[in-house]
Amino acid sequence: MTQTDRSSTYSPVRRGIVAAILDVVLVLAFVVVGRSSHAEDAALLGILTTAWPFLVGLLAGWLISRAWRAPLIVRRTGIVVWLSTVVVGLLLRAFSDQGVQLSFAIVTTIVLGVFFLGWRAIAAVIAGRKRARY
Repeated sequence: MTQTDRSSTYSPVRRGIVAAILDVVLVLAFVVVGRSSHAEDAALLGILTTAWPFLVGLLAGWLISRAWRAPLIVRRTGIVVWLSTVVVGLLLRAFSDQGVQLSFAIVTTIVLGVFFLGWRAIAAVIAGRKRARY
């Protein structure tokens, strides 16, 4: 692989797109697993009804942190995206009468924290190892 091939493969735009998709997929996975653990319908409308507050929170986190600039940074990007997704998501759930129990808020905070911070930490380690090889 030439230097040109490597730089286009890991371009900042591509990293941002992949990071955004991964964040959305993780929110949807959280929702699907949560709904199935409570024996709720797996229909698309039910999933979207549960997911939209967190997807709005995710978007807010991306905008606040300008995540597209450095999507793999755990502290500057990951923490803002995580906390925004949780706080905005829970507030929107409450305002839309979807219910917010303390136990749900705790589980949401922990799971989304592990998801958003975890994949970024793993990606940072992998990126560091790849840079060391070149």
